[in-house]
Amino acid sequence: MGLLTTDNSPFTASIATYKPRYMQLAKDVIAPELNIFTEYYENAVKSNALLMDRVMSYLVAKKGKLMRPMFVLLCAKLGGEVNEQSYRAATLVEMLHTASLVHDDMVDDASERRGNFSVNALWKNKVAVMSGDYLFASGLILSLANGDTQILKIYNEAIQQMIESELLQMVKSRKPDLSEEAYFKIINAKTASFLAAACAAGAASTMKDEAVIQKIHSFGTKAGMAFQLKDDLFDFGVDDVGKPIGNDIKEKKITLPLIYTLQNSAPAIKKKLLYIVHHKNEDAEQVAHAIDVVRASGGIAYTEQVMNQYRDDALELLYEFPASDSRSALEEMVRYITDRKY
Repeated sequence: MGLLTTDNSPFTASIATYKPRYMQLAKDVIAPELNIFTEYYENAVKSNALLMDRVMSYLVAKKGKLMRPMFVLLCAKLGGEVNEQSYRAATLVEMLHTASLVHDDMVDDASERRGNFSVNALWKNKVAVMSGDYLFASGLILSLANGDTQILKIYNEAIQQMIESELLQMVKSRKPDLSEEAYFKIINAKTASFLAAACAAGAASTMKDEAVIQKIHSFGTKAGMAFQLKDDLFDFGVDDVGKPIGNDIKEKKITLPLIYTLQNSAPAIKKKLLYIVHHKNEDAEQVAHAIDVVRASGGIAYTEQVMNQYRDDALELLYEFPASDSRSALEEMVRYITDRKY
């Protein structure tokens, strides 16, 4: 990966003084653009069908941190002024992301999303399926109607990777011999590819140099890998995020902290952990024991090290661009990814 945050790192000083501010600098830098984006998004998801419009209004009211649209707009600003295509790229990524969440909640039979009732909990699965499909189709129509073929190509590749990786994870992430390399491949396709697409789409809306757009895509990939590894750490109770821990183990998912532990434990401990994952994953006491073993083995510390390396690799790419408010805001976004508490 490359750049470590040692005493000789150009990022050491800022890392030492950085405090997560929940992307406040980014919000300040693109405040006018975020207001315009919000209007774009609200208009794009409106429906003439009363029930669908009610669902869309609910999703708009309960939207999340808008991290992906913010990455789109900030990466666009690296190359010039945010324009109509930039707003459409930001709108499309939020529509696709929301569609995936609606479908995920239905597949997982989840009753909550972001502290609120999920669509499937309020309107049942049939409406959830149609709502996700509506968002997906509406996003495609928005882009096609405006000739945003390059933007569509960028997102299409990411969506294909996401779908294939979900199926791959169902098969491979529950296997005891899952390697780090295989796991990185899964999360690259599942999570990092979509954030990378958001960054590249933003860049493509204001830039023409394919090499530069690809560099920003790589930046997004590194940041996306760090994002997923932070989520992996949450599941082991690294931070008190106000939600249950051990869900990955309960779902028989083997993530990096556990992979490291399995690879660096005595055979008896490895056998016990795998038994818990595959046969006692509903036993709260046994799951808690597995989490304790992962913590004691160094699995958490190792995952944090890898996550921070991806963060630094993303920053190394970012610092190849001239200093600007946009670059500073993107740095804050990347640091927020690894320092966030939820």
